[in-house]
Amino acid sequence: MPDVHKVDTHKVKTIPGPVVGVFAPCDPRIDNPSRQRAVNIIRMAAECIAENVKMPDGSPLGVVFSDLLIDGEKEADAVAVAFKNAGVNILVAVPDTWAFPQLTMLSLLAHFPAGIPLNITCGNSGPKPGVVYAHAVNGALAQSGMLSHLNVGSWPDTGSKPKMSVQTQKDLLDWIYAAVTFAGLKGRRVVVFGHDSMGMETALSHIIPTRKTFGLEITRLDMKLLADMLNKKSYNAKELESLYKWVFAAGKDKVEIKTAGDTERLKQSLAMYLITRDLLASLNAVGGGFMSQLEWGSDKRGIPLPVADITESLFNSTFDHNGKKTPMPFATEADMQGLLTMLFFTWLSGGNPPLFMDFRKVWEPWEIQKAASDIGVSFTEGDLWAQKGFVDGNNSGSAAFDWAAKPNTKPADIMRNVWFPLADPGYFPGGGNSAFFVTPGGINGIAGRMAYSSLLDMFTLIWDEAATVDLPSKLSEKVYHTSSPTWPHTYVVPKYASMLEYKQYAPANHFHMTWDLAPARLQYWMDMTNVISATPWQARPQNVPGTDRPQPLMYLINGGEQQTKLLRGKR
Repeated sequence: MPDVHKVDTHKVKTIPGPVVGVFAPCDPRIDNPSRQRAVNIIRMAAECIAENVKMPDGSPLGVVFSDLLIDGEKEADAVAVAFKNAGVNILVAVPDTWAFPQLTMLSLLAHFPAGIPLNITCGNSGPKPGVVYAHAVNGALAQSGMLSHLNVGSWPDTGSKPKMSVQTQKDLLDWIYAAVTFAGLKGRRVVVFGHDSMGMETALSHIIPTRKTFGLEITRLDMKLLADMLNKKSYNAKELESLYKWVFAAGKDKVEIKTAGDTERLKQSLAMYLITRDLLASLNAVGGGFMSQLEWGSDKRGIPLPVADITESLFNSTFDHNGKKTPMPFATEADMQGLLTMLFFTWLSGGNPPLFMDFRKVWEPWEIQKAASDIGVSFTEGDLWAQKGFVDGNNSGSAAFDWAAKPNTKPADIMRNVWFPLADPGYFPGGGNSAFFVTPGGINGIAGRMAYSSLLDMFTLIWDEAATVDLPSKLSEKVYHTSSPTWPHTYVVPKYASMLEYKQYAPANHFHMTWDLAPARLQYWMDMTNVISATPWQARPQNVPGTDRPQPLMYLINGGEQQTKLLRGKR
């Protein structure tokens, strides 16, 4: 009789995260001291990754290594089987000696699915040239149409336990964060309440393309479920009271309440957070979105319900009434492309809070200078906002409270900068409270937006490095009263885009920003996912040394990055 075994699904409590496997090919003719050095380099790289990379929730990344050097096919099989048993879905090779590509790396890769993230990091060594092997195998992979990223770095040519340089380490870790985002989100899901908000084509849930490109599932729930659970009071009443008191902790003057009905609507909107949080947890979700307009809170043919502004901001924040938590990227107006952008940015940054904004008013230099002069505000050539201009990014929901202060500010201090005015009754007759703050200047990161093309059946990311700026308080007040004074406001200055370019090439009415996100991480991830990188800014060089990742060799031999991605997209 065949021997079969029943798996124990009751022991599965969490979804396993990505696992990095570190290994090295070698030449069987190499002397023992050099072989031991190669093993030491494997351990060095594995420890470097484990010590410096975290998952978005702060948990450690899975890292394993093999001290069996891959001299040939037999060793390649053994390492591959061991890695697969350990759940490895990210590969890092650190060759320090010459080896034979087909007998080593290519034999190992035959055991893994096509497209597995593969990094080749080596020192620019002379004695037993791992760099020669790296170029040989990288060339073989490129000609085969297999994506790999080569990191020719630096560590000492001699010595039993060399250490990689700081730059080599940084380049490797940026790649690891991209690989973790690519591999760690496969098989995960986001949960979106409602359908496409207000008929926005740029926000549609492209279910099949999203599944094919990113391995993400989109669970759709009707807003009626949330309305029913709110009506049934499907939440912990004591926790709701705790959350309600927490909102007032920074001062009663921070929360606008005029009537008993306002109090009830505020509590309803806070209960929405608790209900939605528990629903997302029950589905192992990594992100979400809420349609809201028009049916939920604006259509008077039904019964308008309170806005979800505080709910959305709480999800995106790194804290709530219970203390520190993992940001849960959550999109206003069920904006799926916005949700994807925030989700990937948060993972690539190691868990930094996302910012959801309307691409509201672009203040060109001449316009903001005139506005300042009209109210007697002076400026100089050193004021970036006056010389470059900026975008007033603001939306009724989804701005993480973290953006009310500088990074690493304590939650209690952050919340002192947040107000909760009543929602605009014209737009939101269901009432409830919005959130208001002005983001401080000096926060650097990447601002961008995902877009889908039906012609290509591919995604594109339009992005630029960006920074927030402070305006003189009198001018800031004028600016936010020009748009919506009861919503969060962030003044965003792109690094390379002119205001003329920026306002012309926005792919949607929303855009998103995450702090401390390196361009190289984003570029590595776009390579892995085959997302087109769009930086149509005349001032941005094709390659920014020390900032951009080296282009994969596969791009160079196939006519360039965009051409290669289009070719891969046809497969």
